[in-house]
Amino acid sequence: MTERKPIASWLTDMDGVLMHEGVPVPGADAFIKKLRDSGRPFLVLTNNSIYTARDLHARLNRIGLEVPVENIWTSALATASFLDTQHPGGTAYVIGEAGLTTALHDAGYVMTDTDPDFVILGETRTYSFEALTKAIRLINSGARFIATNPDNTGPSPEGALPATGSVAALITKATGKEPYFVGKPNPLMMRTGLNVIGAHSESSAMIGDRMDTDVLAGLEAGMETFLVLTGLTTRDDIDRYPYRPTKVVDSIADLVDLV
Repeated sequence: MTERKPIASWLTDMDGVLMHEGVPVPGADAFIKKLRDSGRPFLVLTNNSIYTARDLHARLNRIGLEVPVENIWTSALATASFLDTQHPGGTAYVIGEAGLTTALHDAGYVMTDTDPDFVILGETRTYSFEALTKAIRLINSGARFIATNPDNTGPSPEGALPATGSVAALITKATGKEPYFVGKPNPLMMRTGLNVIGAHSESSAMIGDRMDTDVLAGLEAGMETFLVLTGLTTRDDIDRYPYRPTKVVDSIADLVDLV
């Protein structure tokens, strides 16, 4: 096998890797500090499209993790970047929060419910039956269907919440149209992120806590992959998948010396 190049840039998931239920994972602060001190390109990734990069910067800062705004990459930003290259200056009917609508506005998109080019679905704290009905009718009338990510559920203190993937399935059932999912595990999110920081997959690594999104996306984007056991995936889960990460570690603290 061809030997990989040394790791020159890092991508890491946020929830389950750097933080868990709003609390920083031990070693996360040391890892981020080491990255910043080294000057290596890096990105903190999230499939969640609710928050802007500035929002996430503030949330991370409050728990002691200093991640610059330009080093945060969300499925909302990836979706806006994708649409800007595919159909610049388009129109969209959007179901989502500020993270998604801000990214689309910044990409030059106009939000409308009148004959839009796209229906774009992201997370929101309150999915409206009226909004979903409008989305279904617009898709049936010819609007193309995009979703920020395929995550079926999201976490909350009370338990699982339905997320974009589940709501997309409802719309698909009503329209017969499958969305194009931009976020992980689509390697597009990783590749556009690498382009943002000027990095190359053959010398980059992806850290995540999920086999079905983080590891799969990193693998398909051609990166080294590190699975941490501080999130959703346990060591016993790994053998259920037909692919493996490059390395499994207990937590991000075990990766500080690799930076």
